Amino acid sequence: MNWIKAFLAGFLATLFFHQGLFTVFYLAGAVPVAPFNLTAVPPFGVPAVVSLAFFGGVWGMVLWALAARFTDWKYWLTNIIAGAIGPTAVAMIIVFPLKDLDVSSKTWIGGLILNGFWGFGVGIFMTLFGGRSTGQNDSNQDNKDRT
Repeated sequence: MNWIKAFLAGFLATLFFHQGLFTVFYLAGAVPVAPFNLTAVPPFGVPAVVSLAFFGGVWGMVLWALAARFTDWKYWLTNIIAGAIGPTAVAMIIVFPLKDLDVSSKTWIGGLILNGFWGFGVGIFMTLFGGRSTGQNDSNQDNKDRT
């Protein structure tokens, strides 16, 4: 059950935290591309922001796998640091070159800030959903949820 919560936390954190901060950057003139991109993307023709949120959900499950065992400040720090580094590294090293997008110190720094804030959002949503770690092993908690 917590894996579903983690997916939803990542999905929603993309829409509220990532795209919310991206909106602030856009309004401040720091990025040239508008947030909440509704352009259809292959292969299913869904809006780009929905595709981004889907992958945010997948990354949310990765964050849960990393942060589930921690409590207190370690939980938050894991979400923020892993949220900043993992998605940004994949975007800059794999996704941007595949899409022929510019990779620069500005995109790295912006990505780390946006994705760190997104990771914080994942932590908030997991807490709101009641999925936040209490120090128990997540697989044991999932087994308890099934019974």
